[in-house]
Amino acid sequence: MARKHSDGPAKTDIDMTPMIDMTFQLITFFVFTLNFSQAVQDDRVQLPLSQLAKPAEGAAEDPITLQLMNDGKVIYTGEPIALDDVGGYLENEKRVMISAGKEPSAATVIVRADGRSRTGDVQQMIRICQEKGFERFVLRAQYDESK
Repeated sequence: MARKHSDGPAKTDIDMTPMIDMTFQLITFFVFTLNFSQAVQDDRVQLPLSQLAKPAEGAAEDPITLQLMNDGKVIYTGEPIALDDVGGYLENEKRVMISAGKEPSAATVIVRADGRSRTGDVQQMIRICQEKGFERFVLRAQYDESK
């Protein structure tokens, strides 16, 4: 029996267009489903459990997130600051809002307080915000599914 000798494997062209198209569709899907509200959370703050906690209704208008740690410090823009220094940072927020033509009372202050933090610290933080003209507050808690 005679064997045929080949010149090597046959050359094949692969059309990469469908692969690239699918890649861009996946990237677009993940960008649109990314939850940016999770980005402002910090692992140093463990929210208290609550049976009454419910998801927020819609997005907060002009949100300012303040996270109270159990040692009494406040995480503002990712950096821990003393509770007494929050007023200065809020004064800057107020100036920026006024220069943009918005009232500070229209902003929503999101308070994420650690479940082990002192109640008095939460009250003091809210009082400081009110002194600077902020009136809307949202308190965050983690839903307790155990009951």
